[in-house]
Amino acid sequence: MWSIYNDLIDSIPEDLTVLDCMLGLHWTLIKSESGTGAAMTVNGGQQNSGEYKELISMPLKELAKAVKSWTMLEASMGLAAINSALNTPKQVSALTGQVFKVSKDSERANAFTCFLPDIKNKKVAVIGHFPNLDLLRTTCQLSILERMPQEGDYPDPACEYILPEQDVVFITGTAFINKTMPRLLSLAKNSRIILVGPSVPISPVLFDYGVDAISSSVMLDEELVWRAVKQGGKTKAFKSGGQMVNIQR
Repeated sequence: MWSIYNDLIDSIPEDLTVLDCMLGLHWTLIKSESGTGAAMTVNGGQQNSGEYKELISMPLKELAKAVKSWTMLEASMGLAAINSALNTPKQVSALTGQVFKVSKDSERANAFTCFLPDIKNKKVAVIGHFPNLDLLRTTCQLSILERMPQEGDYPDPACEYILPEQDVVFITGTAFINKTMPRLLSLAKNSRIILVGPSVPISPVLFDYGVDAISSSVMLDEELVWRAVKQGGKTKAFKSGGQMVNIQR
């Protein structure tokens, strides 16, 4: 179950350190020499000891191991640490050949828009209630699974029954934090699997675990992102200071 986590952690260079961190209301940010990484701030899980631990100057790889913690705030920091090494313009350009620059059209690579032609008339499940999913309802047979269901959503335990029957499954990156990712990948193994959101590490390691596409964000205007997250911003920080990117195997 931990293999996908261990492989992501092992891909982090040994010489990177934690330069700064922010545990925001909606997002957690970790900065290293490579760049800034984000992960959704998730509460709950085991209670920690409450003992203060200095993070600045800690080896980034050491903090990244916290992604395996059952204290969800610690796991949020661990995933953001992984993303600070992987979700950077330099790293992603090496993977895709794409040159990144701040653009007013920062959402042109939105996964639900890009993959719209591929899901027409298919059975599609989305793990996590993302904004603007009504766009999909007119195109496919849509099931939304959510830990805190909104009207029409299924509660997340329904994944055991729904995912094996789908053609395409979109999975939120927060599934790494709450540790459901390995099980979700197993349940959706016969589907096309697309990982979605700023929390998703942009790494070809994920293709070894049945993932077909990664749709995440690269931080371009780090100062803007930090300011927005500090002020409790939700998605606007990434629309203004980042660039969505899709890679497929």
